[in-house]
This record gives sequence, structure tokens and C-alpha cells, in this order.
Amino acid sequence: MEPSPTPTAELEFIELGSGPAFTMLHPGGTDARALAPIIERFAERYRVLAPDRRGHGRTPDADGPLTFEGMADDSIRFLEQHTAGPSPLLGYSDGAVVALLVALRRPDLVSQLVFVSGVYSLAGWPAGTLNADVPEFMVDAYAEVSPDGREHYAVVAGKLARMHQQGPTLTTADLAAIRMPVLVLVGDDDDMALEHIVELYRALPAGELAVVPHASHGVLVEKPDLCRDLIVEFLRPDKPDTFAAVRRAHSA
Repeated sequence: MEPSPTPTAELEFIELGSGPAFTMLHPGGTDARALAPIIERFAERYRVLAPDRRGHGRTPDADGPLTFEGMADDSIRFLEQHTAGPSPLLGYSDGAVVALLVALRRPDLVSQLVFVSGVYSLAGWPAGTLNADVPEFMVDAYAEVSPDGREHYAVVAGKLARMHQQGPTLTTADLAAIRMPVLVLVGDDDDMALEHIVELYRALPAGELAVVPHASHGVLVEKPDLCRDLIVEFLRPDKPDTFAAVRRAHSA
């Protein structure tokens, strides 16, 4: 039996810009530096906070497994410590799963959710992607900053592999309980099937969908300016009514 994860972890983080808080959660196996292109584009109008989750980047690993639930607990504590009231939250890949759990558990901390290239259930993971070898550049990046040393990346990778075999396990009924606006953003040639993404979008009461053309799972890095514009439009407080609403007409 595996030991339980440490209840909460102190997360190292990047902070850039000034203004209202906007927290961003990086993909699995990387760290906050992977979000640099999008962080830089929002630092002109927000105080962008990008924590390194436990076992990632400058935040050390701990005894026990890595779980989406444990990372959500860490992220909730981080938001409680570093933000004042509800604020925008972006999650990318594994970070999107964590952000979804945060929004579900603590809607008082999240005003709007940007869900990028993630899944809501085990059915969304593509087998080929989960079984893929870790690129050497990810190991190199980990070794540059991790207090645990280069050799520990194999341990973290093993924990992440087990985590992906066990979760997430949300249902469309769970998604229906998320009432804040959610932008679901994905590349048209992303890892997960678009059918899964559309299921997620349709289950969200206040969901919006953006499929970025000629983009892969690296969508925020490949198309940072277009993604910025889509997110800015999503976050604007004065969005006009659409001309011929169908789905949103029933929720107005």
C-alpha cells in the first residue's frame, strides 16, 4: 500500500506583472517556465502567479504518490495565500485537470476558468501519449532547477504515470456543477480526441469553446498571441450578446 501524499506542499512560484491576480497551472512533467510565452503576454494587465506543483520545477517532491486531488489541495492553499477573493485560473494539460478540481471544490476562489488541452475523465487520455517516452529536454529542464537532482526525474515520471492510470474520474454530472464561465481551449491536432473535449464543453453550464487551427498539444507555445486574444476576449466583463444564440439562449 502506497503512503498517503503529504497533506499540502509549499509551492515555489513565478510572479510577474501587477494588477488583479491571474493564476496559471503548468503541464505535468514540466514547471512554470513552460508557461513563459503566455505569462509574458498577460503580465501587462495582471499579476500573474505560476506555481511549480509538488515534484515539479523548484518545488521538491515528497513521500507518497502524486495525485490530481493532492495537487488541487496544494493549489487551493496557494490561492488562499496569494489571491484575494475569486480570480481567473488557467490550467494547461495536467494543470487543466487540477484547475477543474479546484473550480469544483472551491468556486469561491475562481471567477473564470481557462481549461487548456486537458481531460475530465480517464476516457480522455490517449494511450499512445501516456505510453510515450519522456523527451530528454524535459529531463534537462528539470535538472536545471529541481532541488531533488536530475536522477529523481525518473521517480516523478513514474508517479505521474500511475496518476494518469487512476484519474481524473469526473463525470458530466460533476461538470454540470461548475457554474463559473469556463473557456475550453484546445489545438485542432491535440493529443486528446475532440469528441472528449466537446463532451466536456457541452456539460459545462457556462462553457465556451475555442479550437485553435494548426496547433497541437503545445498550443499555448505555438500560438501564444492568438491564445492571448481568445483568453482576453473570454475574460472581458462586457461581452455582448451573440446574434443568433442557441445553446446560450437557453441559459440566459
